[in-house]
Amino acid sequence: MYDKTKYLFSGDSAIHMEFGNSISEEINKKIRAMASAIEINKVHGIMELVPTYRSLMIHYNPLETDFYKLVNTLKKIEENLSNIKLPAPEVIEIPTLYGGDLGPDIENVARHNNITVEEVVEIHTSREYLIFMLGFTPGFPYLGGMDTRIAAPRLQTPRTRIPGGSVGIAGEQTGIYPVSSPGGWQLIGSTPIKLFDPNRENPILLKSGNYIKFKKINELEYEKINQQLDNGTYEYMTYPKEDGGDGHGTI
Repeated sequence: MYDKTKYLFSGDSAIHMEFGNSISEEINKKIRAMASAIEINKVHGIMELVPTYRSLMIHYNPLETDFYKLVNTLKKIEENLSNIKLPAPEVIEIPTLYGGDLGPDIENVARHNNITVEEVVEIHTSREYLIFMLGFTPGFPYLGGMDTRIAAPRLQTPRTRIPGGSVGIAGEQTGIYPVSSPGGWQLIGSTPIKLFDPNRENPILLKSGNYIKFKKINELEYEKINQQLDNGTYEYMTYPKEDGGDGHGTI
């Protein structure tokens, strides 16, 4: 975390607020607090907020405000961030079918770390992963907290098409491809859950500041969830982060 936030030009209609130079939960909380405070204060001229790992990009209408005026307003808001209470984070369960045709690289990950495929799955499903930001494709979650015991390098030759729902590992990160796209991550499994659905009331399922918990399922469960998603009866399993209690909600 920087001692003093950097306010940087980003073209002629955006401000880049940079809070630090590392990926950390502390910086993430400040980014989310600042975004929430801006929305609460209904700052004139702001069009969109884009949170990232260590910064907040603020797009504004240059016909309604300017860089220097907006920076002065933002600095005043930043001085009072201690008054902002962030919403309690939730954990959403991501049912995942590991290995096989849907996870063709899981053996690569196991070999790279001198462990078994079963241990890869056990380690991968043992943690709750903070969603730092969304990007790359609609709803792609950039997650923190993966165990380094299952870290693996990107593929030397990226695939031209990775199916939506694929769960992968790249370096010390894990993530889920919301839609079919090119990519170079090591694929270890797949979830039937649709992280992006343009026909849903809330097209993007996940939110930064919440958490993901992967849950191992078998092929029959995978197909059952697919059917439930098709007929609109599937319930996404969520629970509060604080106490780890069980609960569910339909999205």
